[in-house]
Amino acid sequence: MPKMRRKADLPTKICATCGRPFAWRKKWAAVWNEVRFCSDRCRAEKPGGTAPRLTDR
Repeated sequence: MPKMRRKADLPTKICATCGRPFAWRKKWAAVWNEVRFCSDRCRAEKPGGTAPRLTDR
């Protein structure tokens, strides 16, 4: 069985929207270089984005 990795040993990035650090996830393995946001919420609220908000109705 392979050795377990600690979360602190994984690569991290800073979210482009909220500025908080976030760690590598297995589902991002193939696209880690392109990941810029920590969550779907931050991606929807990205600066200069045109995501519709529920309060705009």
